[in-house]
Amino acid sequence: MTLEHLKPETIALHGGAYRADPASGAVAVPIYQTTSYQFQDTGHADRLFALDEIGHIYTRVSNPTQDAFETRLAALEGGAAAVAVASGQTASAFSILNLAGAGDNIVSSTDLYGGTWALFAASLKHFGVEVRFVDPADPENFRRATDERTRAYYAEALPNPKLNVFPIREVADIGRSLGVPLIVDNTAAPLVIRPLEHGAAVVVYSATKYIGGHGTTIGGAIVDGGNFPWEEHAARFATLNAPDPSYHGKVWVEAAQPLGPIAYALRVRTVLLRDVGAAISPFNAFLLIQGLETLPLRIRQHNNNAVKVADFLHNHPKVGKVIFPRFQTGEEKRRADAYLRPGSYGALVGFELKGGREAGRRFIDALQLFYHVANIGDARSLAIHPATTTHSQLSGENQLSAGVTPGYVRLSVGIEDADDIILDLAQALDKA
Repeated sequence: MTLEHLKPETIALHGGAYRADPASGAVAVPIYQTTSYQFQDTGHADRLFALDEIGHIYTRVSNPTQDAFETRLAALEGGAAAVAVASGQTASAFSILNLAGAGDNIVSSTDLYGGTWALFAASLKHFGVEVRFVDPADPENFRRATDERTRAYYAEALPNPKLNVFPIREVADIGRSLGVPLIVDNTAAPLVIRPLEHGAAVVVYSATKYIGGHGTTIGGAIVDGGNFPWEEHAARFATLNAPDPSYHGKVWVEAAQPLGPIAYALRVRTVLLRDVGAAISPFNAFLLIQGLETLPLRIRQHNNNAVKVADFLHNHPKVGKVIFPRFQTGEEKRRADAYLRPGSYGALVGFELKGGREAGRRFIDALQLFYHVANIGDARSLAIHPATTTHSQLSGENQLSAGVTPGYVRLSVGIEDADDIILDLAQALDKA
C-alpha cells in the first residue's frame, strides 16, 4: 500500500513522515517545545549548517512537531514539501518574496481577501515589488500583464468574498508557456479544490481557517508542488538558480537535488524563515495537526450545511442574490464544475439583502447562534457585514470587483445542525 493511493480521510491521519515518536513510541505527535538541538559533535554541526545532512538546528527554522504537520499537509495536498509559518499573511508574503525582489513584478487576480490586497497594493511596494492586478474573468489578462521581470502569478482558488472559482488550469497553462509559476491561495477550499492537480506550482494556506478549524490557532503554510522547472528559467528565477551570498554561495536548485524537487520550499525555510523569523510555534503546529486529522470530516459537514443554507437564502423574500457556486451560471458555472470536487461547493455563502447597508447591520446584530467575527473556517458558524468592517477599507475599484455591496453579508457556515443554523438565519432576517 502506497500513500498516493490512500484517500484524504486516511492521509489526514497517517500521511507524512511521522508514524511514532522515536524516543517514546508515542502515537500522538509530541510538542517539542525547545529552541535548540544537541549536535553529536563538531562534524555533525558542520554538516547540518552546510546542508550536507538534514536535521534540526533551531526551532525558528525547523522543529519535529512542525515537520510532522508539514509532511502530512504536503501529502494531503499532493505536494513535494511544505513549510509551516506564523500566519497565512506570512505564507502569502513569503510565497512572493521567495521569487521576487526590487524591480520585479507579479501579476495577481483582483479577487482577493482584503488583507492580501493591502499587502500587495501597498506593503510590497516597500520591497520594490510591483503587483499588477488583472481581472481573472479573462485568463489572457495574465499574459498581457507579463514581461521579463514577472516572477509569479497569484490568485485565490475560491476568492473571499466574491466566491467565483478562479480559472486555475487556464492561467497555469499561460504561465508555464511563459516560464511563470502560478501561486494559489487555497485557504477557503482545502480538499474541495486541488490546485496542484490543475497546474498550480505553489499552494498557500492560512491554516488558521479550515485546517485548524476551531478558531484557536494562528498559522500558515506554503506547499511546494515540486512540479515547476525552475532551472529551465534560470534568468527569471535568480533566487533559486544563482549562488546565494547569504548561504555560502548555495544554488538552491542544486542543493535540493538529493532531497527531491523542493528547491522552492528549501529556500523559504533556509533563507526567509532564518532571516525574517516568522516561525510557527511548536504548540501551534501541534494544534494544527489536531485540526488536520478531522479536516475531511468537517469539510463534508461544512459543505452539506452550506448547501442547505444557500437553498434557504435563495428562496427568502428579503434576499436579493445568493453568491454560492451552486447558483453560478455560464462561464462561472463551468469553472466551478471543472475545479470543485463533485458535490462540493465550500462553506462560504454570500448574499445581498434588499434593504442595503442598514438591513445588513440589523441582520448581523440580530444573530444569536452565529458569531460576528473577522474570520472564516471555524467549526462554529460565523457572519460578517463587510461594508462595516475590514473590507470597507478596500479601494473603490477592488471593492466593486470583490462583490462587496452595502447589503452584502458573508457567512462561514459551521458544522452545527443545519436546522439550527437556518432557524437563526430566519429570525435575524425577520429583523433585518
